[in-house]
Amino acid sequence: MSGFELDPRLAADSAFVADGPLSQVRLMDDTRFPWLLLVPRVAGMAEWIDLDGGQQRLLLAEVNQLSQLLRGEPGVEKLNIGALGNIVCQLHVHLVGRHAGDAAWPGPVWGQGAAVRHAPEALAAAAARWRSRLG
Repeated sequence: MSGFELDPRLAADSAFVADGPLSQVRLMDDTRFPWLLLVPRVAGMAEWIDLDGGQQRLLLAEVNQLSQLLRGEPGVEKLNIGALGNIVCQLHVHLVGRHAGDAAWPGPVWGQGAAVRHAPEALAAAAARWRSRLG
C-alpha cells in the first residue's frame, strides 16, 4: 500500500510471513513464545482508531484468523493480544500464545527477560510454516 514503511525495530525483531488483506504478518524472533505481529500496511497509523471503519474490520478479521491458528499451537492455553505502541509508535498488534509456567507467566511478555533468538535458518523455517498455515 502506498507510503507504507515498516518500522526498523519491528523489522529487526521479526521475520516476514505474508501479506494479508490489510496487514503484514510477521513472526517475532523469540523462541520462548508463539508470537505473531500484524502491521497494517497503511502509512502514518499509530492507533487502531486512526484506521477507517473498513480497515478496522479487516484488521479485526486478521486478528481473529491468527488467533485461531495460535490457539491451535501445542501448549497454548491463553492468548495475549495487544497494540501497545509505547516504544514503536507504528500501529502493530501483538498476538502471543501463552501457558502457565512460560518464561513470563503470569506477567506480560514485554520486558520479561531477553529474547531467545532463532538460528537464522530456524527463523526462516518457522516463518515458512506460518505462511503455509495461512494458506
